[in-house]
Amino acid sequence: MKKKEHDQKIHVSPNIKETEKYMEKRLGIGVSFDLGFREVVLLKRKVQVYYVTGLCDSIIIQDLLKELVNLNDHESNSKKLPEIIENRLLHQQVEKAKTMDESIDQMLSGLIVLFVDGEKYAFIIDVRNYPGRTPEEPDTERVVRGSRDGYTENIIENTALTRRRIRDPRLRNEMLKVGERSKTDVCLSYIDDVADEGLINLIKDRVEQIEIDGLSMADKTIDEFIINRKWIPFPLVRYTERPDVAANHLLEGHVLITVDTSPSVIILPTTLFHHLQHAEEYRQTPAIGTFIRWIRFLAVFASMYLLPLWLLFVMEPNLLPKELAFIGPNEDGNISIPIQIIMAIVGIEFLRMAAIHTPTPLSTSMGLIAAVLIGQIAIDVGMFSPEVILYVSISAVGTYVTPSYELSVSNKIVNILFVIITGLYGLYGFIGMFLVHLLGLASLKSLRTPYLWPFIPFNPRAMLHTLVRIPMPFTNSRPSIVHPKNNYRQPEKNNN
Repeated sequence: MKKKEHDQKIHVSPNIKETEKYMEKRLGIGVSFDLGFREVVLLKRKVQVYYVTGLCDSIIIQDLLKELVNLNDHESNSKKLPEIIENRLLHQQVEKAKTMDESIDQMLSGLIVLFVDGEKYAFIIDVRNYPGRTPEEPDTERVVRGSRDGYTENIIENTALTRRRIRDPRLRNEMLKVGERSKTDVCLSYIDDVADEGLINLIKDRVEQIEIDGLSMADKTIDEFIINRKWIPFPLVRYTERPDVAANHLLEGHVLITVDTSPSVIILPTTLFHHLQHAEEYRQTPAIGTFIRWIRFLAVFASMYLLPLWLLFVMEPNLLPKELAFIGPNEDGNISIPIQIIMAIVGIEFLRMAAIHTPTPLSTSMGLIAAVLIGQIAIDVGMFSPEVILYVSISAVGTYVTPSYELSVSNKIVNILFVIITGLYGLYGFIGMFLVHLLGLASLKSLRTPYLWPFIPFNPRAMLHTLVRIPMPFTNSRPSIVHPKNNYRQPEKNNN
């Protein structure tokens, strides 16, 4: 931090030779091939242009240099050269920087820096053109009906996608920089008259207090610094790649964090039930949306509790009523049931990781081979019971139904712990593990927000909105958990 403070005190020198030497020493001009430099003489005064070749369009740079060189043919007053240059810079954003540190930071962010001999400031010209892909539908948040655009790795495009959905002049996008070396752009987005000021200041302070050399993992690093959750596996922030989901949370009073080079946006604060929502519920009628939500809840519960519950009934069949006496393996395998379950869960994880690292044309074939050959052969040789394969498969499907990938992995860890504890201690182990799980979730907080709200602490109206997809005309209030300044989402009707 001392070095950074020292750099900020270095002002732009009126001697352009000193500026050139500083840029060569600090940036490695002439060594790094991607750093562009051009010197021209305008009205007998030297002007230097610096830029990053990969972040600026070469055609724009050529037009800029051509416009500057033409000054020699149309102007003669060298004393007013800075004013003339500023008027000829026909770009959207042109600012002045008085320190070298600010000039270098802006240049490495994709802007053009222009120094004029004899002046104590530099012109900063915003012509950045980040390389990246076009907006497309996120793979993990697909919908049958709805928009097909999604966030990209370009922070400028991401804020524009959000702004397109909320054309409110009170929408704020505050830009911060994080990382002593990376100088990564981090944008804080909120609606000024809706989001709680205390929440905004809390998040902003935590972002500004981050001390690290770079954000190589982008938003994930920001997440771990802000939440400071240590070894807790459950996600305390929500990630989304859909602009419509992000815009909806802004209107509720949440705060967004957008990190350059990341296609995901962080939503703060969030509860467990935010991770169980999906855009598909709001693209269908309320009745169908409620049905989809209940099916999703059922699948999520199955991913955590189905296997340990079935194992409990296998170990203690006296707990089953006569009508469900068929539950349990028909044949005893060569390996105990708890170990079979653990092996099957680990095997599915092998397949999932292999599918991620396998080229797409081969992943389908690999899945068929694993399902047909490996699974069937394992049953034939007596390694697995058919019932084990059945219930492990249902649990795995429930994991994939979970909208939040981070929550699905956390639930998988809980599932394994449930199986181990139930296999060791039976009914008491299952009940004890269930209580530990429930109390652990109840004790979690995301930026001072209870993780199980509105279940704990109980809020009947919010709980109804959680269980049922309420029609939009009746959702005229914002969630109280974010403490919005303006609680009403729709204007009150005037009865006069």
